[in-house]
Parts: sequence; C-alpha cells; structure tokens
Amino acid sequence: QDVQNILFKSFLLLHMSVSIVFFYADGYEVIRRNVGQQVTIQCKSTSNQEMLYLKRGLNEEEDIFYLTDLQKSTINQKFTDRLQFHGRVPNVDILLKNLTLDDTGPYWCVYKVSSNYELKASRGNGSVLLVVTGDGPAPSPRPVCTGQSQGDLVLVSVVICAAVLIVVLTVFLIWIIIKVGALM
Repeated sequence: QDVQNILFKSFLLLHMSVSIVFFYADGYEVIRRNVGQQVTIQCKSTSNQEMLYLKRGLNEEEDIFYLTDLQKSTINQKFTDRLQFHGRVPNVDILLKNLTLDDTGPYWCVYKVSSNYELKASRGNGSVLLVVTGDGPAPSPRPVCTGQSQGDLVLVSVVICAAVLIVVLTVFLIWIIIKVGALM
C-alpha cells in the first residue's frame, strides 16, 4: 500500500513537472492577430532599469524600439508610422498598428542598466510570439538556421529538457522504491 501510494504521488509529480516544462518552455505568450490589426506588447520589470529595447527574432537580432529612462526614443524605420509607446522605463506599453505578415515572430523586452561602466542586459516580462495571419504580401525572407528550421530547434530543446527531467525523476523513483523495500 505504501509503495503504491509513493508510486502514485511520484507519477503525479512527474506529470505536473512535465506539464510545467512544456507550458513555460520559453516564457512568452503567443498572440494571434490578422493582417491590419494591432497588438500591444506590455514590457514590465520590477527592478530599476535605464533602457528598454524591443527586439525581434529568436536571437534578438533586430532592434525595433529603444527607450531610455530620460524618455529618449528610437524607432526602427520599418515601424516609424506604426509604433506608439506609453509609459516610462521600466513599464512601457508598445502598440504595433497595421500589422503585416512580415511582423510575425518573437518580440523580446530587453532591459539594460549600467553598472561599473558596463551595460548589463536582462529580459523583462512581456515578451511575446506574434503570429499574424490573413491575406497580404508574403513575408520577406529572414535568415534561417542551416540544417533545421528555428522552430524545430526550439521544439528539440524543449523535448530534450523534458526527457532529462523524466530520466531524473525515474531514477529518483527507483531509488525511493529500493529504500522503501530495504526498510520492510
């Protein structure tokens, strides 16, 4: 009975852990919009920050927007007529209007603060994966990883993390069963 109870609780723990890994794998929200609509990206941080960058791409390779704590801003030329912002660093709402298929992709809220003459970067809350659907011109080509698509790499990373977690929990479960068996 005790062994069955331990096995059942271990299975529940394993199931919850795997679910959490898949749900929070990359820590961003998926937002779906149609061509022509708008989206608000809410960048937030609880710590004191000096600069906010809104970046796009899996590797944060494209700067979309930049704002300092002195309210000096720079907007990428592709977005000058379509981007508005409200708020002060570190809590800023960024509105992207008149979305196109080319706007699809991950957007990251990246904060920077100077410390000992060095800029330290950190991701803030509010990063999103924007998926724009509908009729419109085909998106412009973006650089892709050689060999596999970027989406496949993210999926493989999540699956590997989940597999490692399952192996660790299985070894722990077997160890508990052996210990309980030795006590009887």
